[in-house]
Amino acid sequence: MEEFRRTYSRLCKESGAEPQETVLQQMHQLPQGRLDLATQSLTVDTCRALGKLLQKEALLTELVLSDCMLSEEGAVLLLQGLCVNTIVRFLDLKGNNLRASGAEALAKLLRQNKSIQSLTLEWNSLGTWEEAFAAFCGALAANGALRQLDLRNNQISHKGAEELALALKSNTSLQQLDFPPDLRWNHIGLLGGRALVNCLPSNRTLWKLELAGNSIPGDILRAVEQAMDHNQDRQTAFRESQARAHVLSKEVRHLREEKSKQFLDLMETIDRQREEMVRSSKASAARVGQLQEALNERHSIINALKAKLQMAEAALALSEQKAQDLGELLATTEQEQRSLAQRQAKEHRLEQQEAAERESKLLRDLSAANEKNLLLQNQVDELERKVKSQQDQLFLTRQELTNTAAELKMRAVQAEERLELEKKRSRQSLEDAEHLRFKEVEHMTRHLEESERAMQERVQRLEAVRLSLEEELSRAKAAALSERSQAEEELIKAKNQVRLEEQQRLAHLEEKLRLLAQARDEAQSACLQQKQVVADAQARASQLGRQVEGLRRRLEELQQELSNKDQEKAAEVTRVRLELQEQNGRLQAELTAQEALKEKAAALERQLKVIASDHREALLDRESENASLREKLRLKQAEIARIRDEEAQRASFLQNAVLAYVQGSPLRTLSPQK
Repeated sequence: MEEFRRTYSRLCKESGAEPQETVLQQMHQLPQGRLDLATQSLTVDTCRALGKLLQKEALLTELVLSDCMLSEEGAVLLLQGLCVNTIVRFLDLKGNNLRASGAEALAKLLRQNKSIQSLTLEWNSLGTWEEAFAAFCGALAANGALRQLDLRNNQISHKGAEELALALKSNTSLQQLDFPPDLRWNHIGLLGGRALVNCLPSNRTLWKLELAGNSIPGDILRAVEQAMDHNQDRQTAFRESQARAHVLSKEVRHLREEKSKQFLDLMETIDRQREEMVRSSKASAARVGQLQEALNERHSIINALKAKLQMAEAALALSEQKAQDLGELLATTEQEQRSLAQRQAKEHRLEQQEAAERESKLLRDLSAANEKNLLLQNQVDELERKVKSQQDQLFLTRQELTNTAAELKMRAVQAEERLELEKKRSRQSLEDAEHLRFKEVEHMTRHLEESERAMQERVQRLEAVRLSLEEELSRAKAAALSERSQAEEELIKAKNQVRLEEQQRLAHLEEKLRLLAQARDEAQSACLQQKQVVADAQARASQLGRQVEGLRRRLEELQQELSNKDQEKAAEVTRVRLELQEQNGRLQAELTAQEALKEKAAALERQLKVIASDHREALLDRESENASLREKLRLKQAEIARIRDEEAQRASFLQNAVLAYVQGSPLRTLSPQK
C-alpha cells in the first residue's frame, strides 16, 4: 500500500497540486483490497489523480466514495478511470448529488466496465434529468456484470421508472440479480409502478423489489409481491432441478470413470500378456540361435574330420607309393637272385632251415596281422552298430520332433483361432522355429550319414590295402619257394641284404599298422564326438520339448485367463447395462415430474395472466370511476365555491345594507363612540 500512496502523491505533483492529507491518512490505514474515502471532501485534482491511479491499480476490489461532495468534473474523472479498470467489484457513490453529467459518466462506465458487480447510488439526483437517466438505463440494459443496484432517494419519476422497466426487460444480468435493485423513496407513482408491473412477466429471476415510499397503490405493490413470490418459487424449482441434474451428471461421470478404469486395466493385462508372448518368442529365437551355433560347431567338427580323412588318404597314397617302390626293389632282387642262383645253390641247404624258421616267423606275423585285422574288423562292426544305433536314435528324435511339431502346429492353430492376429504371429514364429530345427536335424543326420559313408569307404580302402598286401605277401612267398632251389647260393650272399630289406619291410608294415591304429583311434574319437553331439542334440531336443510344453501350458493359461476376462467383462457389461437402465428409469421419472412441474408452472402463469388481465380491467374500471367521481367532485366543489361566492356577496350586500340602515337611522346619535 506504500507504493499506492507514493503513486498517488506522484500523480498529484505531476498535475501541479498537493496531495490531500486526509486521503493519505486513509491510504495509510488501507485494508487489503479496500479504499474507504467516505465523508472526505475530494478536490478535482485528487479525483483526477485517483482516476489515473485506478486505470493501472490491480489491488483494489472495493471503492467507497460515499458523502464525498464530488463535483461534476471530479465525478466524471473518477468514473473515466474506472472505465478501463477490471479489478474493482464494489463501488459506493452514496450522497454525492450526481446530476446529468454524472449520470452520463455512469452510463459510459456501465457500457465499458465488465467487472463491477455492486453499485450504490443512494441519495443522488439521477432521476431529475430524464435524458441522462434514460442513457443510464440504456447502459444498464447493455451491462452483463452488475448484480446489485441501489437507487434509493434519486428523485426517479414515473418516466424514469418506465426506462428502468425497459432495462429490466432487456438486461440478462439484471434478470439474474442476487440482490435486486432498491427503488425506495423515489417519485415513481402509479404510472411508474404499472410500468414495473408490466416488465415483471418477462423477468423470471427477480425475486425481490423494494418499492416503499414511491406513492404506489397497494394493489400494484401486491401484484409486484405476487410476481416476486412466483419468480422465487420458480428459482427454487430451477435450483432443485439443477442440483438433481448435477448429482445425476456426477453419477454418470463417476460410472464413466469406473468403466474407463476397468477398460484401462483390461488393456494393461492384455499388453502384459502381449509382452510375455514377445518375451517368450524372443527366448525361443535365442534358443534357436543357440541351436544354430551348436550346428555350426558340429559343421566345424565334421570339417575337421574331413581334413583328417584327407590326411589319412594322403598317408595311404604314400604307402601305395612305397609298395610300388618295394615292387621295383623286388624286381631288381629277382634279377640279382637269378644271377646269383648258381652261387647260392651251395648255401641253399644251409639256409633251408633258416628259411623254414623265417617262414614260420612270417606265418606267425601273418597270423598276428590276421588277428589284428580281425580285431579291426570287429571294431569296424562295433562302429557300424554304434552308427546304426545313432541312426535309430536320430530317427527317434526326428520322429519325436515331428510329433512335437505336429502338436505345436495343432496348438498353434487353436491359439490362432483365439488370439487372432498376435497369436498368428506367435504361431508363425513357432512354426518357423520348428521348421528350422527340423531342417537343422535333417542337415545333421545327412552330415552324419555322409560321415558314416566316408568312414565305410575308408574302411573299404583299408581292407583293399590289406588284401593287396596279403596278395603281395603270397606272391612273395610263391616267388621265394620257386626260387629257393635256385637262390640257395645267392641267399647266403644276399642274406644280410634280405634281412635288411625284411627289417625295412617289417618297419614299414609296423608303420602302416601304427597309422591304421591311429586312424582307428581317430575314427573312434570321431564316433565318440558324434555320440556326444547326438546326446547334446537329444538333450537340447528334450529341453526344447519341455520348453514347448511350458509354452503350451502358458498358452492354455492365457486362454483360460482370456475366457475368465471375457466372462467378467460380459458380467460387468450386463451389470452396467442394468444400472444404466435403472438410472434411465429414474431420469425418465424425474423428467416426467419436471414436465408435470413445467405444466403446473405454465398453468399458474396462465392463471396469473388471466388474473392480471382481470386486475387490469378492474383497475381501469376503477380508474374510470375515480375519474368520473373526481369530475363530479370538481363540479360539486365548483358549485360549492359558486354558492359560497354568492353567499359571500349576499352577506356583503346585507352588511352594506345594514350599515347603511344603521348610519341613516336616528339611533346612531344616541349610541356611544366605540
